[in-house]
Amino acid sequence: RFRTLRWQRPAVAQRERWCSTWCCGGPAGGEPLSWPLGALVAQACHAALAVVHAYYGQADTGAYLAEGGSMRTVVLEALDEGALTTLAETLKQHNIDHKVWIEQPENIATCIALRPYPKEEVHQHLKKFKLLK
Repeated sequence: RFRTLRWQRPAVAQRERWCSTWCCGGPAGGEPLSWPLGALVAQACHAALAVVHAYYGQADTGAYLAEGGSMRTVVLEALDEGALTTLAETLKQHNIDHKVWIEQPENIATCIALRPYPKEEVHQHLKKFKLLK
């Protein structure tokens, strides 16, 4: 006899999770990055992949990845590298796991990606940034 097995999605806490939040900037004290859109997207992808790799074992990361097509990602804008550095310091002080992406060979911080977190745990540190347009 064969029994029909139904695949069930893993139980996930009903909290809204944000994926790695990217903040793209430019050189400290300089003009905002005037890179093509594709280059900015590439920077954000590098940072997001790096942070998911680094924090793959975290429960929220696993739950976020299990959401498949319903993942929520927020992309925010930082005007320059100084804003990214300040944000990185704030995140470190509050024990928020993140990855600063440094573009080489220019040695410029271009993005910060947070591992997936419940929105209420990180929103207070990001609310001054606007959505990237």
